Amino acid sequence: MNRNIYREIAKRHGVSVKEVKLGMQEAVDETYLTCPEKKPTVDEFINQIARRAREEYDKKAHIG
Repeated sequence: MNRNIYREIAKRHGVSVKEVKLGMQEAVDETYLTCPEKKPTVDEFINQIARRAREEYDKKAHIG
């Protein structure tokens, strides 16, 4: 799944998948400077965000 995300971003920005992953990892690294021992990989980060977004969506769907 993440592979498709990387490919789409790379295509839209005219760069390689490797460049996309490196850029994303740099963003994750910057975000986790205060707790480097818990720093996730790009794939782990995307999966965490997707899981949280799904949980929030499910909560709101049950409220309405």
